[in-house]
Amino acid sequence: MTRAAVPVLIVLGILVGLSTHMVVNCGDEDDPDICSAVIGFSPFRGSLIAFAYEGRGRISLRHADWRRAIADFDEAIRLNPNRASLYRDRGLAHRHDGALGLAIADFDEAIALDPKHAAAYRERGLALAADGDLDRAILSYTTAMRLAPSDPEVRLDRGLAYLARGQVDDARADFKAALTLPAGKDDRARQIARARLAELSSAEPTRRGVEKDSRAALDAAPSPLVGGSRR
Repeated sequence: MTRAAVPVLIVLGILVGLSTHMVVNCGDEDDPDICSAVIGFSPFRGSLIAFAYEGRGRISLRHADWRRAIADFDEAIRLNPNRASLYRDRGLAHRHDGALGLAIADFDEAIALDPKHAAAYRERGLALAADGDLDRAILSYTTAMRLAPSDPEVRLDRGLAYLARGQVDDARADFKAALTLPAGKDDRARQIARARLAELSSAEPTRRGVEKDSRAALDAAPSPLVGGSRR
């Protein structure tokens, strides 16, 4: 190799490195045109260009453009079918778009590819709960909690599922646990948990009164076998 060729190779290496960085991280910017430029003009193909589709899909997710996000994740998955986060993100778009069956299938695939993917378990729980399958939703939330024990959102989610199923004591325990965990990016989960606990506390005297009145009414009612007709 001649000395003159060395600088050229260095420059080419820098350009390739910059291009690779742009491909992998184009979704970090809030401009889909950057990802589109990478897709249209990058010399890379295959699994690497899938990052550009993924990035553009994530931008569409942030802007609630579910159909466009799904289209980009479809292409990213075609190019790189073994990446769990692609199925998770496409499942998220399907869930918001109302296609709960497709969402659950994508979360199942994400979990199959990465069984320790806590976010996929939580998202699957949300989709199952929205689909009315509270039993499986609670199981999915429980696994997410085991994998990410400091996440207050999944505690809140399981508490809401318990509440929807009428398991008030279990719901209250999860809401209280959510308040003991770090706030994370925002305090939304803990605020909702606090509000739900307040609602349960205010409803408790009424519930006890109803139960007391019901017991009194049952005690006062004549037995069908004592002084009543056996017809």
